[in-house]
Amino acid sequence: MEHLTLLLAIVIVTALVFDFTNGFHDTANAMATTISTGALKPKTAVAMSAVLNLVGAFLSVEVAKTISGGLINEQGIRTEVIFAALVGAILWNLFTWLLGLPSSSSHALFGGLIGATLMSVGTSGVNGGVVVTKVLLPALAAPLVAGLAAMLATRLTYRIGRNTDEKATAKGYRAGQIASAGLVSLAHGTNDAQKTMGVITLALVTGGVLAPGSNPPLWVIVSAGVAIALGTYLGGWRIIRTMGKGLTDLRPQQGFAAQTSAATVILASSHLGFSLSTTQSCSGAVMGAGLGRKGGVVRWSTATRMFIAWGLTLPAAGLVAAGAEFLTGQGPWGIAATAALLVLLSAVIWFASRRQPVDHTNVNGADESADADGPAGIVAAAVAAVTPPPVTGPASEIAATIPAPGTGTSDPTTEPARPAAV
Repeated sequence: MEHLTLLLAIVIVTALVFDFTNGFHDTANAMATTISTGALKPKTAVAMSAVLNLVGAFLSVEVAKTISGGLINEQGIRTEVIFAALVGAILWNLFTWLLGLPSSSSHALFGGLIGATLMSVGTSGVNGGVVVTKVLLPALAAPLVAGLAAMLATRLTYRIGRNTDEKATAKGYRAGQIASAGLVSLAHGTNDAQKTMGVITLALVTGGVLAPGSNPPLWVIVSAGVAIALGTYLGGWRIIRTMGKGLTDLRPQQGFAAQTSAATVILASSHLGFSLSTTQSCSGAVMGAGLGRKGGVVRWSTATRMFIAWGLTLPAAGLVAAGAEFLTGQGPWGIAATAALLVLLSAVIWFASRRQPVDHTNVNGADESADADGPAGIVAAAVAAVTPPPVTGPASEIAATIPAPGTGTSDPTTEPARPAAV
């Protein structure tokens, strides 16, 4: 720790800020379905998730080693590059959080690292094989595998319980949801907390504090685990609303199937060192569970916006990081300007979010038309625009004397009037 420079300290703090945003951005992965089905109260759910994220951070370092020693070449990478990469990842996380879109924090970080490295040293600084095998391929496979598993699990669950009362079994499935949500939170800690560990370790290597190929020190593991746990406890309520209510309407059986499938995929990938997106895995599982129930639907308008966000994450974060790297390359004033821009834009996004706040009190009480048809109020305004105005004047008095069809006279006890015989 005594070898840390001011710039290196700034990078470490920025990495922990990213870890914090990762926590509240991805809380929905573990707890959206549990909250939407009523298995846990919102604040209880995020508190439980925060503790298990912290525990999960200590279970493995395989993903951290993929980032610190595999994604980009450590030789020739300056500490400023990592700072620029984190700026791109943080701003994309905050922007998609403002929109309530469950994009991938992992891919935001990868895109930032790739964009900043390309701007700094060119294509030689990026290990293309690692990007393809451990980032892009898992990104394509994870939501498909998790979605298919959740769909099959949902159908199996309903088939097994077809002769039982659904309301009677719902309590048991809610208990199962709590257990599976805890498993997803644990898996999230083993995967996403390690990404920040890898970034800090990479910064320590570029700063000459650690030798190349070193494992994350204990203080890095602890600080990354605490940062993601605090962010998780804050709760990304906007994204929880989208995951829990915007994609599909889930019942306890579906929530249990979705979370169990997602946790299995995430834990398996962490064991193999695949740095996949937990967001994509959980979102795919939620959609699969929605399709697995007979009569269940997926709101494809919301899903389409989510898919677009997934596709834009790597290039968008990379472009922002490349611009930040260009600025930091101008010297100390460029680094200071980049830091100031990060703080300013973050504040702008936060104040924008206060115009329509979402928290634990209204995360399940939103107007569903806002999720299905666009911003709240658009459908209502359109209906009001084509509704004829009320009749006033003499015509309204005449209309008042005419009974409604099928009601007969104004006396509700009498028979409806019959037409006269011709």
